[in-house]
Amino acid sequence: MHRLIGTFILSMLLIGLSGCSYLFYPRAGDYATQAKGMSGVETMINLTNMMEVSATKAKGGKGVDTTLDDFHNQLHALLDSYDGVTQEQAKTPAFDLAVTHKKELTAIFWRLWKFKDDQPQRDQHLDLSIAELKELRETLRTIK
Repeated sequence: MHRLIGTFILSMLLIGLSGCSYLFYPRAGDYATQAKGMSGVETMINLTNMMEVSATKAKGGKGVDTTLDDFHNQLHALLDSYDGVTQEQAKTPAFDLAVTHKKELTAIFWRLWKFKDDQPQRDQHLDLSIAELKELRETLRTIK
């Protein structure tokens, strides 16, 4: 019995530490594959383009509709793609700024998720997301 409990706890710990987002957001991996570029930065730029399109389509909606779910999965793909930059790129001030944009996008998304059923707050947070994605894209282009 102790061995079974220990195995279960170890399994849960490994799942939790290994980036379980693909268990909860299985389509994030699909979006990461679709956005795959020649480098990690290009992949991130492609994801910001995809996210901007999804955010624009999600305007006017309510609740967790398909477009908001796409945006959500793309966000997780983008957050995971930060690991794809080279060590040299990660040491640049521009990458530090990209990390700040990552944190801002996450905070905006949390608020968006809170107001997903309420208009016009949903659209306002989508507009904020689009503006932040544009700033992130410009920052990523300077890293490239």
